[in-house]
Amino acid sequence: MAGDLVLLSPLDGWAAPLSEVPDPVFAQAMLGDGLAVDPTGSTLHAPCDGVIVSVHASKHAVSLRAAGGVEILMHIGLETVALKGEGFTAHVADGQAVSAGAPLISFDLDLLARHAKSLITPIVITGAGGRVIASRLTGASVKVGEPLLTLSCGGKIVADAVATGPELSRAIIIPLIHGLHARPAARLADTAKRFQAEIAVVALNRRANAKSPIGVMSLGLRHGDAASLVASGLDAAAALEAVAELIEGGMGEGAPIIEPAAPGPAKPSQSARPGVAVLRGVMASPGLAVGKAVRLFVDEIVVPELGQGAQPEMAALNSALDAVRARIAGEALASGSPARKAILGAHAAFLEDPELADQAHRLIGEGKSAAYAWRAAIGAYVEALRGLGDRRIAERVDDLLDLERRVLLAINGQEDRGPELPLDAILLAEELLPSQLMGLDPSRLAGICTAGGGPTSHVAILAASMGIPAVVAAGPGVAQVRAGTSLILDADAGLLHLAPDARALAAAQTALATRAERRIAARAAAREECRMADGTRIKVFANLGSQADADAAVHAGAEGCGLLRTEFLFLERESAPTEDEQAEDYAAVARGLGGRPLIIRLLDVGGDKTASYLPIAPEENPALGLRGVRVLLRRPHVLKTQLRAILRGAPHAKIMAPMVIGLSELRAVRLVLDEARKELGRAGRTDLGVMIETPAAAMIADLLAAEADFLSIGTNDLTQYTLAMDRGNPDLAGDIDALHPGVLRLIAQTTDGAAKHALWTGVCGGLAGDLAAVPILLGLGVSELSMPSAAIPEAKAMIRTLSPEACRGLAVQALAQPSADAVRALSNTFLTGDA
Repeated sequence: MAGDLVLLSPLDGWAAPLSEVPDPVFAQAMLGDGLAVDPTGSTLHAPCDGVIVSVHASKHAVSLRAAGGVEILMHIGLETVALKGEGFTAHVADGQAVSAGAPLISFDLDLLARHAKSLITPIVITGAGGRVIASRLTGASVKVGEPLLTLSCGGKIVADAVATGPELSRAIIIPLIHGLHARPAARLADTAKRFQAEIAVVALNRRANAKSPIGVMSLGLRHGDAASLVASGLDAAAALEAVAELIEGGMGEGAPIIEPAAPGPAKPSQSARPGVAVLRGVMASPGLAVGKAVRLFVDEIVVPELGQGAQPEMAALNSALDAVRARIAGEALASGSPARKAILGAHAAFLEDPELADQAHRLIGEGKSAAYAWRAAIGAYVEALRGLGDRRIAERVDDLLDLERRVLLAINGQEDRGPELPLDAILLAEELLPSQLMGLDPSRLAGICTAGGGPTSHVAILAASMGIPAVVAAGPGVAQVRAGTSLILDADAGLLHLAPDARALAAAQTALATRAERRIAARAAAREECRMADGTRIKVFANLGSQADADAAVHAGAEGCGLLRTEFLFLERESAPTEDEQAEDYAAVARGLGGRPLIIRLLDVGGDKTASYLPIAPEENPALGLRGVRVLLRRPHVLKTQLRAILRGAPHAKIMAPMVIGLSELRAVRLVLDEARKELGRAGRTDLGVMIETPAAAMIADLLAAEADFLSIGTNDLTQYTLAMDRGNPDLAGDIDALHPGVLRLIAQTTDGAAKHALWTGVCGGLAGDLAAVPILLGLGVSELSMPSAAIPEAKAMIRTLSPEACRGLAVQALAQPSADAVRALSNTFLTGDA
C-alpha cells in the first residue's frame, strides 16, 4: 500500500511479541508498540532508511527517525545500561544518515549473555507519525533484512493544541545512576502525558518534549547532569511538580550526587536536596568522625608474563617471600593488638601454603615471570574461594589479595607505602587490605569508608580493635568523592555525609566533644556494678572470641561474658581441635574473666562459617541449610567432644545452643550434655540455654523456656531471617535494622515466653551495643546485655540514668511504630529529652 513503511529485521534471531519481554516498561508498551528479537547474531542493523536521532552513551540503544517522522528505538538486551558501554561498539553517530541494512552497533553476545538480564532486544515504535502497525512477524526465525513489521497510514494527524500561559521552569540534577535511559524516559513521558500542559526537558542548549521518551533519551542526560524543566499551559505548575518529583525521586535507580555536572543551565544547590549528599553502607566499627577525604584508590600492579629464565625468577620470588615473611614477623612482634597479631599470623600461614608455592614454581618452570606466577597462583585460590558462595570465606579473599600485593611490590623492589595522612583523615577506598590499614598512622586516621568489603572482614576487625569508626559496602559513590571534601562519618548509622554545611559540621563537632566527655566519665565508672536509676540490676557482659578479648573486656568493665564464640578454635585450621586443646582454651578464657560469669556458645558453623574438616554439601541457600545445632546433631562426636572440653576447662560456665528452632533439638543437646557429665563423673546440673535467632524460636519461646535454663537473643540472625535480608548484601545494607518493629515484637514475645517460667532473657547480638536500642530492650524485659567491649562503658553509664517505668513506656510506643527509622527517632527523642 502506498505510504506504508516496512521495517526490516535488524538482527538474526527469533521474533517475539513485545509482551514476552521480561520488563514491564517494554511488555506494557509504555515506550510504544512493536516487537522484539532474541538475537543469534552480534550486529544490530538499520531497519530502514533514516537519520540517527541518538546513540545512548552506554551504546546499548539507538534511536532512528524514518521518513514521515516515524521514530524507532532499538534496545539491545535488558538492563544492559549497567554495562556502561562494555561489550558494545557503535558504528554510527547522532545525526548520521543511514540506509536500510547499515550496521549500527556491534556487541559481544557472550559477554551480554553472562551479565545482562536478557538478550532479547525490543524494537519499539516510539513515534508513529500518524501510522499504525498493520502487520508484524512474531514466533518465527528471522534474518537481517527480512520484512519484520509494516506501518500503514491510519488517519490524519491532529495537531497539538497551542499551549497558553506563562512558561514556568525548575532546575534539577539527574540522580539516576544510569541517567535517563529507556525505562525512566518512558515513565517520565507517561507522567507528562497526564497533563494538558506542554512540558520539556532542557539541557546543554537542547530541548526535548517530556512526552516523547525518545526525545528525552536523545538528550543523553547522565547521572549528576544539570537540566531544567519548563512547562506552559493551564496545569503547568502541577505538571512541573509531578515530573520534577518523579525525576528527583530517582525512580528506583537513584544514587548520591557527589559533584554537579559540567556547566549547564541552572544548577540547583545540593544542600537543598535531601539525601543527595549521603552514602549509606554497613557499620564495620562504631563511632562518629569529622574530617577530610583522603583517597586510596591504587592502580593495579603491572607484571610481565614472560620471565628471564627459571633460575633468576625463582630467586626473585623466594627473595620476595622471605622479605614479606620478615616484615610480617616484625609487625607481629611490634604489635600489642591481639586482633592484629591474629591476622598477621593467618597471613604468615598463607605464605607457607605448599600448594601455593608449588603452583608458582610450576609456572616459573613454564617460562613465566616470578610476579606473573605469584599472581596466577594467588588468583586460582581467589576464584576458588569466591566460587564457594560463602560470604565470610569470600571476605578472606582480601587476605590473599593483600599477600599478592605485598609480594609483587617486593619482587618489583617497591616500598609498601600508604598515603600521607593529614590530621582527621577519613580514608576512602574501593576495598582496604589489612596491611594497608596496619601501615597507616592511627593518630591521624579519623575514620574509614569503603565501597566494598564486609562487616566481618579482617579490616573491619582491625578497625574495631583500633577504635576507628568504619563503614563498608557503601557502593560506587565512594570513588566519586574528591580528595579534601569535608565529611561526617556516622558509622553507628552506616552513613557518610558529603560536604556538609557549616551547621551540620558544628553539630557533629559538638557531638564528638560531648561523646569524648561522656566516654571519659563512663570509663571512670565502668567497673562498677550496673543498676538502673531505681536499683534494678542489669548485667552488662561482653561478647568474646579469645582469651585476649577476655582481658580487654575486664578492663572495659564487663561483668562477665554473655557470648563466647567458640569458632575461633575451629576455623582456619586443617583439623578439629582436640578435647585437650579446647579445654585449655576455655580454661584460659575463664581465668581471664577472673571468675566472672561465662556463657559458652556451642560451635556455630555452616551458613557463612565453614570448616574444611566438617564438610557440608553445597547448598543453594546456606543460611537456610545446615548450620548451628543442626550440624552438631549430625556430628555427635564433635558435640560430645566440645561439651566434655567445656566441662573440664570451665566447669562453672553456662552453655548455649545456637540456631535452635524446636524442643527436640534442645532435648537432644541436653541428652549429650548429661552423658558427658556422667562420663566425667560430674554431679549436679549444667545450665543449658537457647539462642533465639529465628522467628520460629521466638514464637515458641514459652515452650523452649519450659525446658531451657535461659534464653539469649541473637539479633543479627533474627533480623536477617525476620526481614528476609542477607546482612552481608551491600544492596540491602541500608535497609537492615534490628529496630524494625517486626523484630522488636519477636523480642517481646521471647521475653514474655521466658517470664512465664521465671527465666531471664539476654541479648547477645549487635543490638545489645546499640545505645538507641538499650532502653527499648530493657523496657521489653531484657535483663542481660552482651556487647563488644568498647561499647560497655557508655552503655553502663546510660543504663544508670534510666528508670524501668520510662523504658517500658518507650517500648510500648516502639512496638507501635511503622518503621525502624521511626523507632530510632522515637528513642533518640527519649534519650535527648527533646520534645
